[in-house]
Order: sequence, then structure tokens, then C-alpha cells
Amino acid sequence: MPRSLRIGIQLPEVEREVPWAEYAAMAASAEEAGFDSIWVGDHYLYRDERGERGPWEGWSLLAALAAVTRRVKLGPLVACLGFRAPAVLAKTAATVDEISGGRLVLGVGAGWNEVEYRAFGLPFDHRVSRFEESFEIVRRLLSGERVTVSGRYHSVEDAVLLPAPRRRPPLMVGANGPRMLSIALPHVDVWNTWFDGYGNTPEGFAARSTAIPTGVEKSACVYVELGGGESRTNARGVPPVPLERIASHLRELAEAGADEAILVVNPIDERSIRMVGEVVAELPG
Repeated sequence: MPRSLRIGIQLPEVEREVPWAEYAAMAASAEEAGFDSIWVGDHYLYRDERGERGPWEGWSLLAALAAVTRRVKLGPLVACLGFRAPAVLAKTAATVDEISGGRLVLGVGAGWNEVEYRAFGLPFDHRVSRFEESFEIVRRLLSGERVTVSGRYHSVEDAVLLPAPRRRPPLMVGANGPRMLSIALPHVDVWNTWFDGYGNTPEGFAARSTAIPTGVEKSACVYVELGGGESRTNARGVPPVPLERIASHLRELAEAGADEAILVVNPIDERSIRMVGEVVAELPG
């Protein structure tokens, strides 16, 4: 059923170890349940009071998910531009978009988790400046341009994507900082904020999104607790949305100006996708 508010769901990241076969089954369940999109994180390693945890590589997952789904849009939530050479990332994104038949949404950000940068030998300094240079190269290449840039952090010489991308995938920025927004908003199609960036409430989203100009769609990650799982570390202090409140919460979020809600569900498995999907299916068009 078409809806004015698009609804996506994030697949597991480091909540637990998940084999590929389960990712494929969850994606099939999400598509069958009527979700509009599925998303995967883009991280390498976490170290905190819960120990060491790491997800599978995000772009490899996206390519595989693109091949086993048919309808849902899919993307990284969000791709860290500090992890890869920008021209290589553009090449990867164009390939995943081709595999998916034009269903990729390219979410981008500057990253935040210093542990994984240090562990994988990646520079953590000047992240926003590095993002600015990388973002220019990525978006111009995906737009079909031949690009030469000589920057402080990134350089390309007569770079071009071949085969040529069939289109420029929609661009989404995941950020709240004024400088990041000033760099990205003139060029992106969608702005996204994580649930702890606006307090996981419709009122908080309305207040946070006042800085977003007309013409840029607004997307909110929504933390949903179904019970029976360990709460996400980064959800502490954020009021979760329980199952019985999902429908009304999403209606209120749409009234607050959201074009999209991406559900971050705990616990996240096939059963929870179906449970939440039953609620989503009942929402009015």
C-alpha cells in the first residue's frame, strides 16, 4: 500500500553475529512485509564496555542484498567517506546501483568512531575537511563527470566511471553539524538524522529539521524496542518506541515533517521484521 511516509528498516550490525543466509532471509521478509527500504551500517570495529564486535563489510552486503531483492531500495546508513578512496567508493556505489537495477540510495557521512579508524590505519584528523573533498569527487563521478581534483587530502586525475553509471543515485547525508550541513545540503536529495540526534520524538525531529531547506527530503531513524533483547549501547537515555506505539508514532513523525522513517528495531531478526511489518501494513495510504 503506498504511503506518504516511506518506511525502511535497518538490518543487524553488531547486535549479534549474523550469517549471510540470515541477512538474505531478513531482506526477503522485509520486502514481503511491505517495507520501502532496507539499510546496513558501515563500520569496521567497535570496542567498548561490551567488548569487541565487528560487522561484515557493508558494501559487500549491499551488493549481495541487491542481487536477492527485487523491489526495496537499499543503502548504507551511512557510508563513511573516511574509509575509502573517494573514486573507489564512487565506482563501488555505481556497481551496486547497477546490480540493484537502480535501487541504491547513497547515504554518506564523516564517521565518528575513532577506534575503528586507528585499528584499520585510517586518519581520524580533519574529518569534515576530508569529507568535503571526498564528497565532491564522489558526487561528480556519479553524475557522469570526468573529474580532476588536487586537494589537500584527496586527488584524482582525469577520473571517470566506466561503464558509465545509468544514473546518479539519490544522495543522503547523515549529519546534524552546521558545517557538514553547509557542505552537503546544496547537493543531496535527503537529510537523515539518527534517533539520538533528535531524542527519538516527533517534537525533537520537528525542532532538529528546521535547518533543512525546502527541496531536501527529511529522514528520521526511529529506535523501536520490542522487548527480549539487550538495548543498543547508543540508545541509552533515548525513549524507545514500543510496538503498540509504532503506528501513532509514525503518524506523528509524518505530521512533524518527516518524509521517511528508518526503523532501528531491537531485537532485530525475521520475527521482529514480521511483527513490525504487520503494523506498517495497516498504516493508511
